[in-house]
Amino acid sequence: MRTTRHATPDRPLPHVPGVTHRFVSARGVAFHLAEAGPVDGEPVLLLHGFTQHWYAWHRVLPELADDYRLICLDLRGCGWSEAPRRGYRSAELVQDVLAVLDELGLARVQLIGHECGGWLGFLLCLAAPERFGGYLALGTSHPWRRAEGQLPLDAWRFWYTAFWEYPGIGRRVLRHWPGFTRFLLRHWTADPSCWEPAVLEEFVQALRAPERARVAEQLLWQFVLHDIPALAAGRHRGQRLAVPTLLLCGDRDPVTRPAREVPGVTVRVVPGGHLLPEENPAAVAEAPREHFRAARMPEVERG
Repeated sequence: MRTTRHATPDRPLPHVPGVTHRFVSARGVAFHLAEAGPVDGEPVLLLHGFTQHWYAWHRVLPELADDYRLICLDLRGCGWSEAPRRGYRSAELVQDVLAVLDELGLARVQLIGHECGGWLGFLLCLAAPERFGGYLALGTSHPWRRAEGQLPLDAWRFWYTAFWEYPGIGRRVLRHWPGFTRFLLRHWTADPSCWEPAVLEEFVQALRAPERARVAEQLLWQFVLHDIPALAAGRHRGQRLAVPTLLLCGDRDPVTRPAREVPGVTVRVVPGGHLLPEENPAAVAEAPREHFRAARMPEVERG
């Protein structure tokens, strides 16, 4: 494994007790990892959502650190990972994640993904099911939403992306209109009082750096160009998940309505909005304990 020392000038790293940080080089990019829990524990990879980074898990990590080796990855261009000019299609992000796991020497992990990291988690489980023992998705849709007939009905819920996704425009809004980012992060929660002001400001200010604003714009635009057409065309219709998956949805999520269950995906609705790791960390922490244990049972029985 190649671990690189890579200091970024963006901002100081927020402090979470028991969390350590390092950088790993994969596919020519220095990726930032925040880790907690015993190094010999069962590894769990956590993928953050849009507008956020590893710190999105700051309330969940203390709940799970006694049980698992937790690895929070800053996706390409997010948080403290390097921000190259290209490589932001979902298929490329899938390759990033698998390459990081290779660099860490981890052949198989449990997986948790939130929001856009949750969407990426589904693609990872379809691309390399042998790498994941179980998957917990939070506040996202699965790739079979079109089959439910809900895709056109839900499109209006993503109105805010029009301000962020268009090349050359989105980055300027993110940099110079922080009040809009602040408003949305509060709007996405069922109860905005869950935000500590300093935590909210961390995510707002993170997107004001020029290269981070550019990346956020690119991530959304690539989703418009590639993922939405794939969803509309039902490109994943013939695929089925081999990784046992639990999808956790907030009962007052203003962005993503609870999806219907499909083969391989169990759906559970819990109190909260779109940002469950921030709003309901207890439910988020309890779900993997139950789900990952259940996902292991067939393997134990076969043994």
